[in-house]
Amino acid sequence: MTTLKDVAERVGVSISTVSRVVNNEASHSVRSETRRKIWNAVTELGYQPTKSAKNQEGDKKHPAVGSPVGCILAVTQNKYNHPYFSGILEGIEKGIAEMGYELAFVQSVDDLRNPAVLNRILYENTPDGLILVEGLEPDLYAQLKKRIPHLIGVDVSDPGIPRITYDRVEAAKVVVQHLLQQGHRRIAFIGGAGLSHTIEKEKRYRGYREALWEADISIDPDWVIDCGWDVEKSYQRTKELLKNKENRPTAIFAASDMIAISAMRAANESGMRIPDDIAFAGIDNIEMSAYSSPPLTTVHIPKLEIGNIAAKTLIDYIGGRYPVPVKISVPFELKIRQSSVKEPRNS
Repeated sequence: MTTLKDVAERVGVSISTVSRVVNNEASHSVRSETRRKIWNAVTELGYQPTKSAKNQEGDKKHPAVGSPVGCILAVTQNKYNHPYFSGILEGIEKGIAEMGYELAFVQSVDDLRNPAVLNRILYENTPDGLILVEGLEPDLYAQLKKRIPHLIGVDVSDPGIPRITYDRVEAAKVVVQHLLQQGHRRIAFIGGAGLSHTIEKEKRYRGYREALWEADISIDPDWVIDCGWDVEKSYQRTKELLKNKENRPTAIFAASDMIAISAMRAANESGMRIPDDIAFAGIDNIEMSAYSSPPLTTVHIPKLEIGNIAAKTLIDYIGGRYPVPVKISVPFELKIRQSSVKEPRNS
């Protein structure tokens, strides 16, 4: 039978260090690389960690190591290849692994429309905790919150659970203020309504609106485009917008890089030069934004860090280390490129 001593000898550490890791005690005092080696040795040697006396008595501050947790992404498809969500997912997976836990599943919104998948999460293999990346429809969210002991939200509005986010209103304002500083006063918006089903409540639209109001610029309703976060609709609607040569904007702020890049294609095909005839800016700083033609001005969102923080916050939450729901807001950074200025200031 494999013992703690066997694992310790395999890794080259003390028995007490192995014990702290497998019992999730003072794990922050053990380097992540050492923890990884210990768990590798546990797997290779077939060691079965036993619950400590405190865990057997139900001490919630020391949950069983390896307890399953899950992740749900509010994206309809391509959850591993989506240029925004995949970065967050990578951070979640790394953070969960570093803490010695298991990511039992990653599901998308489309996956949850399958009753068998939803039933498995809610009733058959219910995880100890769940990370929800962006919001879900209220009925579905209520079911998850009722059944799953611990929820963490990434860009979720519910103040009743711990949340990791960035200030979307302020990020949008910073982008639009940059366009204003370049001399633009005729600025259009392209985005989507989201779960609110009304674009006026969407945070990035609110930031756009506030920046224009503060500059004493009225909003032309014809320049506010709800493309439903669909890149094809963004492309088509931008083409329609630019047909009117007598009343068209000189700049477009898109609520994501993906829809900004598709809108830029529409401008190019309409014979407009970027940024001479029309400027563009987005949000997310996906990898492709630096390689669009021209490179896209955007806001860098630390996607990997958001996922990592969410993972570690969930484990701490399961362990009872947060008596009340916390809200952690990460910083963002404006990246100025050639789509909005003739000479780049930052890459």
